[in-house]
Amino acid sequence: MKAITYERFGGPEVLTFGEIAAPAPGPGEVRVRVVAAGVNPLDHKRRYGWMEEFYPTTFPAVPGLEFAGVVDALGEGAAGFAVGDEVFGWTRTGAYAEYAIAGDIVHKPAGLSFEEAVTLPVAGETAQRVLALLGVRSGETLLLHGAAGAVGQVATQLAVGLGATVVGTASPRNHDFLRELGAIPVAYGEGLGDRVRAVAPGGRVDAVLDAAGFDTLPVSIELRGGTTDRIVTIAAPDAGAHGIPFSGGGTPPGTVRAWLAGHGRMAVEGSLRVPVAGTFALADAARAQALSETGHAPGKLVVLV
Repeated sequence: MKAITYERFGGPEVLTFGEIAAPAPGPGEVRVRVVAAGVNPLDHKRRYGWMEEFYPTTFPAVPGLEFAGVVDALGEGAAGFAVGDEVFGWTRTGAYAEYAIAGDIVHKPAGLSFEEAVTLPVAGETAQRVLALLGVRSGETLLLHGAAGAVGQVATQLAVGLGATVVGTASPRNHDFLRELGAIPVAYGEGLGDRVRAVAPGGRVDAVLDAAGFDTLPVSIELRGGTTDRIVTIAAPDAGAHGIPFSGGGTPPGTVRAWLAGHGRMAVEGSLRVPVAGTFALADAARAQALSETGHAPGKLVVLV
């Protein structure tokens, strides 16, 4: 099968497009013909070797955590799916490939395209998990660093749905879009603390979700009154140096699937959306990762297989 692989850590240039053996589904496993693969910041962080403490790499590696596609083979004893079913979710073997072994997947709603479906697994699970860790409640103020990214967009919509006020950091060109999602946008950079206090109700920040990872933790601690309580990062590898928890997964599979199904329904209903910022052919996956690495994609980047 055609796939993207890399055999050493480095920049986008280490990604190679070529032929590798297709994975065969083992007992209880489902294989999917991939139609769309999501591009996430974690993809390039793992490619650089920055996340080995959390996600050890075995070479050759196929990038990609999430996919949408069509079930094409079932391992012995696999249940809940049939060949031809349209599904979306997580993969165990890498999503930048023609075929992948499914991890946690659910049936794709008929009203959702493959491109739309693949925007939801990583961003949805991450946002839902961290909001739960933070215990965000109605009437509170959430500071969300990197609000214009896919995780930030989903977290904004979910938090607003809970009745929270969301103050989201982003570049000015994304501010109008964040207002549409219900957030109060602020520009990142020098003076961020003062800008946040000026717009947050009562000047107070109750919780912080860092989805950016660019020197955001010191100002977050300051805005929380000097405490590290109720601050979680999904993006800063130096979180431990600041006494901040790094959240990288651990959600029980049944919960992941329930969230996936719920987010799919919300997307069809129009109450949850993540714009597709660009699509790329599988052979152009390195270009997609390079764009993702800039942090300036206004939405989700998708590789079409």
